[in-house]
Amino acid sequence: MSLPHLSLRPTSATSPPPAESRPLRRLHVITWGCQMNVYDSGRMADVLAPLGYRPADSAADADMVILNTCHIRERATEKVFSELGRLRVIKEQRAAEGRETILAVAGCVAQAEGAEITARAPFVDIVLGPQTYHRLPEMVARAHRAAGPVIETDFPVEQKFDFLPGAPAEQDQAVTAFLTVQEGCDKFCSFCVVPYTRGAEASRPVAGIVEEAQRLVARGAREVTLLGQNVNAYHGAGPNGGDWGLGRLIRTLAEIPGLLRIRYMTSHPRDMHDDLIAAHAEVPALMPFLHLPVQSGSDRVLAAMNRRHTADDYRRLVDRLRQARPDLALSSDFIVGHPGETAADFEATMALIRDIGFAQAFSFKYSPRPGTPAAAATGHVPETEKDRRLAELQALIRAQQDHFNMRSVGLDLDVLVTGPGRRPGQIAGRSPYLQAVHMDGPANLVGQIVPVTIRQCLTNSLSATLNNPAYAQERASA
Repeated sequence: MSLPHLSLRPTSATSPPPAESRPLRRLHVITWGCQMNVYDSGRMADVLAPLGYRPADSAADADMVILNTCHIRERATEKVFSELGRLRVIKEQRAAEGRETILAVAGCVAQAEGAEITARAPFVDIVLGPQTYHRLPEMVARAHRAAGPVIETDFPVEQKFDFLPGAPAEQDQAVTAFLTVQEGCDKFCSFCVVPYTRGAEASRPVAGIVEEAQRLVARGAREVTLLGQNVNAYHGAGPNGGDWGLGRLIRTLAEIPGLLRIRYMTSHPRDMHDDLIAAHAEVPALMPFLHLPVQSGSDRVLAAMNRRHTADDYRRLVDRLRQARPDLALSSDFIVGHPGETAADFEATMALIRDIGFAQAFSFKYSPRPGTPAAAATGHVPETEKDRRLAELQALIRAQQDHFNMRSVGLDLDVLVTGPGRRPGQIAGRSPYLQAVHMDGPANLVGQIVPVTIRQCLTNSLSATLNNPAYAQERASA
């Protein structure tokens, strides 16, 4: 399969003023939450670059501060207001010095709590949801004129990706990069606010994704992680018509020269289609590490969560994936204490963890989100019991993670070098399983995949030696 012919097109009918005519402004973005928020923060900076905004190291040095937030956990909202209190002090200090500061709140908290934000923090100038940040230049202009806050929390008809510029050509890209291909969710899990803050599932056209991936690689990215709230539900329009699934998209991206590794997250078990499973067996660039949330091992709780799969459905799916890619390692998400969860339900989750074996996992206590079905359910589990269950589950996951990492000692692995290590003469990178690896080696290996032997398992990383330092040096110099 060859890459479709793609041409970059302007994102706006009006070109930005030349760089020399733009006033220099400073932008500081504070990002909380998932990888998609990290991606969104980068794109907001890209959108504002034509207005002259360049990165600032701190809020105190910034003419505009964006707090890009998450709404998945209950404490996230209060954390936002605590941070806004700190930013208010900075804004007032700068105002006393005659320096204006535009303060914006973006992301899922902004989408869900826009009215509360403007009521409790009237000093905020802009509140924007995650589907509207392509309109930021217009919002900034309105904020300069408006007497009150500018609020953009609707779900616009247009796809924001159709209006986003590329990153400035002079901006270097890290060796690893995120690339959003799908947003929103139609699953409506009982505990989850994402369908209400991110909207319905929407997939980007293939052409735009390939263009962006090519730009990322041209600026230095060697590993790209495809992002989506339900990324394996991807069904984007192909360049010649018809919808493409994620497996076909991955096969096309793997043909981009210089793109060495591909990952994707987060997936839903019900959308792991045959072609995607086959891609794990057939595409060398697709890494053997998959984040596949299950949330619970109890069928009763899974039904209450509206997950629409059973624990055994998940086990059979994992069997199929491991048949396709025997060296596949898994990560997952778990929620303990969902309303109605009994001790037996929790033990079913522990049994599933023991059956599957995970390289790592993310685990949380259930926290009610306003407007979700579970928030109105009966049978809420006491906090002390949720704490106990979470500690027990995390101890099991940690033991499995330690076991997985210990099994790496003595293995030869290919490591993508991502940057310098913590001490002189040291470099750091990622294994195929997202393990942090450090070793002695020259800095000009950054961006290269080098063969190493794992020598030691440390608390949060692996220590390794280059298998052939002279060969590695020769590859880096080529």
